[in-house]
Amino acid sequence: MKSLLIANRGEIAVRIIRSAREMGIRTIAVYSELDRDSLHVELADEAWQAGAAPAAESYLDQGKILQIAHESGAEAIHPGYGFLSENATFAAAVDEAGLTWVGPPAAAIEAMGDKITSRRNAEASGVPTVPGITEPVTTVEAVAEVAEEFGYPVAIKAAHGGGGKGLRVVESADDIEEAFEGARREADAYFGNAEVYVEKYLEQARHVEAQVLFDTHGNSLFLGERDCSVQRRHQKLIEETPSPGMTVKQRKAMGKAAIAAAESCGYVNAGTVEFLVDQSGDLYFLEMNTRLQVEHTVTEMVTGLDVVEWQLRIASGEELTIKEVDTRGHAIEFRINAEDPYNDFLPSPGQIVDWQEPAGPGVRVDSWVRTGTTVSQYYDNLMAKLIVWGADRTSAINRGRRALREFRIQGVSSTIPAHLAVLDHPDFLEGNHHTKWMTETIDLESADPQAPPSLPEDEEVTRRDITVEVGGRRFGVTYWAPEPAAAGGAVRRRPPKLADAGTSSAGDGVVISPMQGTIVKVHVAAGDTVHAGDPLCVLEAMKMENEVTAPNAGDVVDLRVEPGDTVALGQVIAIIR
Repeated sequence: MKSLLIANRGEIAVRIIRSAREMGIRTIAVYSELDRDSLHVELADEAWQAGAAPAAESYLDQGKILQIAHESGAEAIHPGYGFLSENATFAAAVDEAGLTWVGPPAAAIEAMGDKITSRRNAEASGVPTVPGITEPVTTVEAVAEVAEEFGYPVAIKAAHGGGGKGLRVVESADDIEEAFEGARREADAYFGNAEVYVEKYLEQARHVEAQVLFDTHGNSLFLGERDCSVQRRHQKLIEETPSPGMTVKQRKAMGKAAIAAAESCGYVNAGTVEFLVDQSGDLYFLEMNTRLQVEHTVTEMVTGLDVVEWQLRIASGEELTIKEVDTRGHAIEFRINAEDPYNDFLPSPGQIVDWQEPAGPGVRVDSWVRTGTTVSQYYDNLMAKLIVWGADRTSAINRGRRALREFRIQGVSSTIPAHLAVLDHPDFLEGNHHTKWMTETIDLESADPQAPPSLPEDEEVTRRDITVEVGGRRFGVTYWAPEPAAAGGAVRRRPPKLADAGTSSAGDGVVISPMQGTIVKVHVAAGDTVHAGDPLCVLEAMKMENEVTAPNAGDVVDLRVEPGDTVALGQVIAIIR
């Protein structure tokens, strides 16, 4: 392999480019109009424009990407994660075009990418699965029947994707219709297929996954497990390896089950088999991700292997010569997302005005942003991954705490305060956490240390940072003043707290948009009577759906949005009198 097209963007495109260039492979980037000045475009040997900002018109345009591959002389395509990485049709098209697909065969993607089929394959291989059905559901009534059979709560899940997208947990019959519609809508938006299925939702389970490698010569390798139990909105926030509390016996059982599940579909290349571990320590197959995972980095830190390098070597036909891996120490990854943890993790698109990454022993940062970069509403909000290594878990946690405090980001909100709160909680320190633990335990909304609490909520203020010396000792001081942005610093209008994760009001019944985004559904019409907390519309921003609710009871006297509208931060959505 001498040339590689990376059909992706952001930090994963940068990550792949770096490994490929170390191997002497010519790298070819694709970019949307919005990503013209992105880091992956700068680092690649050459870059080609793929289309407009919406992913459907650029990074998901299969024909355009194949055309660029042909015109650029690319020999292979690496899809990264997300976008087309688990699209069997695209994988087959790459093969048909005479190019090398850096990933599993299309048949394996189809078998495991369809979560229903993957459950059947796992069961046939003797791997235990989460109780549920192996047929898609197409009606609310069908979901209700499954829930009655297995008992609440149940999970409605996208059949053709992962990463927490297209997943809704149903606690009671009253929640089914909204959850069913939301899961189907999100599944269609992310994966181009609205098909969903239902399984039992295991309470207080841990999310643990196995990294595997398969070559074309019949060799397989289990690279250890990763614990991904710190989540919010069913999406991972912190990952670590090894999994705290996992025994040698459990680890061997997981490795054996993961290999068996992957072999059931003729798997090749890197893949991840995900499991739920219940309170008694029993393993249940959840799904298989037929691609590179975001959190592959922690596996690399403890094994010393470059997973991307092995993806490329396997795709080139090389034999997997490693028979067993020896892990060393403990590694933790923190996803640095553009979200406001003080405001229900709402997306926080905008321009980075200051970006300084941490460094030092055992610290790695995979990122794609720099000072001046704009984090767009069109794509996932992952800005960087901070990965730390320590000789043991305690050392890794201490190093993570230090590195997080060194990380400086201004211009957008980030998840760093949430990471620090998790690291300081005794449950996490003792390894006593599960997939719902963060949502149930960590509360950051009660206090926002960066907000100017003494000033009126509707007054624009400028954050100012100065350094002073008192008695020879140096202090950093932050203050807020009603000055224009031109005076320096970042202007911030204190964001309204969102009751029920969605109310946003400018007062007097005026409902405003809490962020820039797209209206995907409207629940009410002008003239309707609503109660406080009733849903008004669903706003999608940075690949996340957020429900905007009524701040007060009354009549909707003015409704200014409809599905498909793009709204700006602070734009009036409705007026309730």
